Amino acid sequence: MFDKNSIDELKEKKSAWQSKLNEQVKKRPERQKEFSTDSGINIEAVYTPAELSDTASLDLSLPGQFPYTRGVQPNMYRGRHWTMRQYAGFGSAEETNKRFRYLLDQGQTGLSVAFDLPTQIGFDSDHQLAMGEVGKVGVAIDSIMDMETLLDGIPLDKVSTSMTINSPAAVLLAMYIAVAEKQGVTPDKLNGTIQNDILKEYIARGTYIFPPDQSMRLITDIFGYCAKNISNWNTISISGYHIREAGSTAVQEVAFTLADGIAYVQAAIDSGLNVDDFAPRLSFFFNAHLNFLEEVAKFRAARRLWARIMKERFGAKSPKSLMLRFHTQTAGCTLTAQQPDVNIMRVAFQALSAVLGGTQSLHTNSRDEALALPNEDSVLIALRTQQVIGYEIGVADTVDPLGGSYMIESLTDQIEERAMKYIEKIDSVGGAPKAIEYMQKEIQKSAYQYQLDIESGAKTVIGVNKFTMATEKPKGLLKVDPAVGERQVARLAKMRAERDNAQVDAILGKLRKASGTNENLMPYFIEAVKNYATLGEICGVLREEFGEYRQQIVF
Repeated sequence: MFDKNSIDELKEKKSAWQSKLNEQVKKRPERQKEFSTDSGINIEAVYTPAELSDTASLDLSLPGQFPYTRGVQPNMYRGRHWTMRQYAGFGSAEETNKRFRYLLDQGQTGLSVAFDLPTQIGFDSDHQLAMGEVGKVGVAIDSIMDMETLLDGIPLDKVSTSMTINSPAAVLLAMYIAVAEKQGVTPDKLNGTIQNDILKEYIARGTYIFPPDQSMRLITDIFGYCAKNISNWNTISISGYHIREAGSTAVQEVAFTLADGIAYVQAAIDSGLNVDDFAPRLSFFFNAHLNFLEEVAKFRAARRLWARIMKERFGAKSPKSLMLRFHTQTAGCTLTAQQPDVNIMRVAFQALSAVLGGTQSLHTNSRDEALALPNEDSVLIALRTQQVIGYEIGVADTVDPLGGSYMIESLTDQIEERAMKYIEKIDSVGGAPKAIEYMQKEIQKSAYQYQLDIESGAKTVIGVNKFTMATEKPKGLLKVDPAVGERQVARLAKMRAERDNAQVDAILGKLRKASGTNENLMPYFIEAVKNYATLGEICGVLREEFGEYRQQIVF
């Protein structure tokens, strides 16, 4: 990009300039502070070509070309906007279906399903551990009957659906396939994503059921089944989002997410799958946090690093196997209960960083989510935020508009370099499944430092440690009716009374037997849900056969 003599001359000029600046700052003690990103990367007062790595000019390839630093599609949003999703789910399937229809009417272009906690950990609504939790943080789905209600009137061959489900992901996918069949939609016409990322559950979130080896078996079963039957389905959403929500830095988010991705690819190859048969349908899920420019660079660095990993480590040949396609959600952990309307601005800038970073899909959090599930007014503002970014301010009219910025390119290089060091450390202990405690400790250290910085005032949070004010108690918060659980349990009992229970027992018996073999379990799940076996019954069989994971406490 620049010859060595020019760079050396520029370094000398900047050094002299920096000396003068330092003298000026000394006269203003209030200006004397260190500037760095949330990952601890030093921020220069000004950036020049001298701050770029020797390879920066090589990596500034064109969009849609390896290593995809500038985007996975040549045309990006000039051809089609990112999928605008709003994560939704609460109470009953009927209530959530109404919210879906409302959002689709307002211009949302994809569904994103939030499941309640019992569903996420494979319990039916009448299980004793589900008491008081049914429908609280998402929709309760016990059987195909609930899934039918959830998707009533929604054409599954025309809408892309994302389901945030992990340990029992295979069972929920089986229900989705079966409901689509009832609509007359064949599996090859389905388009969507299941999160299906169990490693981040062990690392940062906690909604796991089975031990790692058995969980990985279920994931590779999904990879294999979908490669043959549901060619347009994203079989996993490898999630840095929850790693960041737990307190990681941007660098750790990239490193630990890609380390998990490496583990899934290796497990699939070890199960006998060809990398280019399943890798094109891998997808990722990242957090859009507050340090705007670091976040833009983070997305670019992750894309480039993954392309190199897939090509050099796994020998992938298909260009689609090298592309890191990702969904983004704005950072829930940055939302404040104090002055919640300020969250609208936080979310807008976070969403903008995701778009400038080249996301394929985006969810914008609502202003009231630090207090409750979002109400309709709040979720509409969140959706309109995406639409303003997409249609009004011009940032979608060109590809990678910040590409070539000395700062962005320097940050991209540094994030990639630092993330690779973490990945090498994880490799040295045997890969992500064996490095769970290491990653937990690193996240905990970062989270603790972040909190210390807020408490000391080193990091400003408007309304919390600066510009505070007395505010009235928020009004109009969404509350889930406590009777939802009672109605769901009654509905479940009625279904069990009306189905062919002998048939269900026979099918569950076949599943039990197959779980002890190397057979792909997806066909058994599909047969079971079609005959109204419940999520809890299916997961109960697997609990008995696979055992349950008990996490070690890490300090």
